[in-house]
Amino acid sequence: MADFPSKVTTETGTPNAQSSQQGGNSLRGLASNVSAGMDMSFLRSIPSILMMVEMILGLLQWTLIASSYAYVPVYGWVMFVAVTLWIITTILFFIILFGVKGRLTIIPWPITMMVYHGVAAFLYLTAFLANAASVHPYRFFYFYGHLAAAAFFGAVVTVAYGASAFFSYLVWKGDGGNAATNTVPT
Repeated sequence: MADFPSKVTTETGTPNAQSSQQGGNSLRGLASNVSAGMDMSFLRSIPSILMMVEMILGLLQWTLIASSYAYVPVYGWVMFVAVTLWIITTILFFIILFGVKGRLTIIPWPITMMVYHGVAAFLYLTAFLANAASVHPYRFFYFYGHLAAAAFFGAVVTVAYGASAFFSYLVWKGDGGNAATNTVPT
């Protein structure tokens, strides 16, 4: 019987890979670990682009309203809708980007995303209308431009959420809403 060597290694990497684990090239190793967990195909998709538009323009809208000095109760509703949906959309974006969605199989993601985007489009429509209706009395104040720009961004974000709801509907219908049709062999 042959004797085994005292030290057997089963690693299939280069010697540089061992030095990165010991701190030699830790940033490169960290970047490869992060990018390996990201869904790069999602970043190039239409739903991803729409979510980025919703996040960026939603952030612009609520920062413009927060920076103005209009103490009107309607802007409380606009801020609530804008900030809440911005936070939820950001969380959903990172859940999908990092593949957590695949590990949470108990959630029916196609219908959840469709309902979320539909409700968000409706809420943003009410916030946009409230924002646009309350801009005119402030036309002589210096923050009139902030409120008008916030109304514009609110309209664009409303359209983006509506488009996201439409694409989520297409994904839901394409996913096979009827379980019986998925089980029949062809």
